[in-house]
Amino acid sequence: MSRKSYTDLDPERIPRHIAVIMDGNGRWASRKGLPRLEGHRRGYKALKNFVINAADFGVKAITAYAFSSENWKRPPEEVKGLMKLIRFAAKAELNYMKKKGVRIITSGRFHELPKELQDQFNQDFDETKNNERIILNIAVNYGGRNEIVDASKKIAEMIAEGKAKADNIDEKLLSSLMYHPELPDPDLLIRTAGEMRVSNFLLWETAYSELFVTETLWPDFSKDDLYEAIKSFQGRTRKFGKVVEESGKQK
Repeated sequence: MSRKSYTDLDPERIPRHIAVIMDGNGRWASRKGLPRLEGHRRGYKALKNFVINAADFGVKAITAYAFSSENWKRPPEEVKGLMKLIRFAAKAELNYMKKKGVRIITSGRFHELPKELQDQFNQDFDETKNNERIILNIAVNYGGRNEIVDASKKIAEMIAEGKAKADNIDEKLLSSLMYHPELPDPDLLIRTAGEMRVSNFLLWETAYSELFVTETLWPDFSKDDLYEAIKSFQGRTRKFGKVVEESGKQK
């Protein structure tokens, strides 16, 4: 039953950036006797709603795990279907996202994607680049370890070219070489379908993210579920490794 209002959320403590592992599409389809790809199709519609609901709550960025670098190991027909579905969604929802003020970007090894998908995403990037309501970062052909490897390669090139020294390598430099250093690290990481692992997702950026795991399968994830995740987030004390006194002050 949907709430009519969500006024008990603290507008000063809305997570700026939410990362989401959209799990359970296949299980959702299986339970309903539908093909797995139908579950993924319903999943992209859930993402569409999720982004707008998050924007309504005041969230400024979403990173959604759409296709991991490990997903290439799935059956070829499923992979082919997913690539087509991602391209379809990127095209079909472009005007809607433009209208709603959503800026679209991607994270991952973009150059390894099918060319027609690259072309569609490039159109999405260009036509939404001036939108400022919320950023939708689609993690496609993404792996957290790959991202760290790619950043490390950039550092190696900088050293070889005399633009950096090994002694100067620190967290700030490495962070600046991640796929989207302009995004704040996720405050909240949501995972659906009850799985208790991070699955090689944003390994560097989620070092201090708050975790919220729900048994809800992704196609069923609603605005009420997002409310519960944000409410849980607001009930926690973020210490970042510091000691927190009973008053709530860090020291």
